[in-house]
Amino acid sequence: MTFTTDDVDIIQRDTVFQGFYRLDVLRLRHRLFAGGWGPELRRELFVRHDAVCVLPYDPWEDSLVLLEQMRIGGLDKSNHPWMIELVAGLIDKDEAPEEVAHREADEEAGLQLHRLEPITRYFPSPGGSNEQVHLYLALVDSRGVGGIHGLESEGEDIRVSVWTRTDALAAMEKGRIDNAASIISLQWLALHGERIRADAGPRP
Repeated sequence: MTFTTDDVDIIQRDTVFQGFYRLDVLRLRHRLFAGGWGPELRRELFVRHDAVCVLPYDPWEDSLVLLEQMRIGGLDKSNHPWMIELVAGLIDKDEAPEEVAHREADEEAGLQLHRLEPITRYFPSPGGSNEQVHLYLALVDSRGVGGIHGLESEGEDIRVSVWTRTDALAAMEKGRIDNAASIISLQWLALHGERIRADAGPRP
């Protein structure tokens, strides 16, 4: 048996907060695996723009370009709220995910993406948020890349550095890289890295 959105009855939906993000409160019920309908539930939904995350990979050097910046979500539960991450941005305009990838790579790291390869799309926290992440690997030339980047108008202070693939995977295994998009993409690269290198062709 496969359920769809037709098997969810939204009784009421109210927006209780509207800022850059939105919070909705829903009253709903849904069909049960055993048959019939379940009880009425009250759920809060964090409504976010979808996100685009890109792992910049230089197959000719077997190196990665990673970003480091302070993340408020890590303040209460980590001694290292400066997280090591991917290039990332929100789809908050009428843009395709690929357009966001190229724009954010330039703004956050001064990078030109030569080729985008989709890794996956996923919901990072579907129990309470509707955000979906579009995750990519991109081929880049990492030579000379680094420094401090980001838009001053958005309060961004981003340190960009080049890592060997071996060092990045080791940092993930030790828990220094501890955010979902980075972990998923690094594990994907561990499986597909040799194919990516073999198919890369000459350096642009």
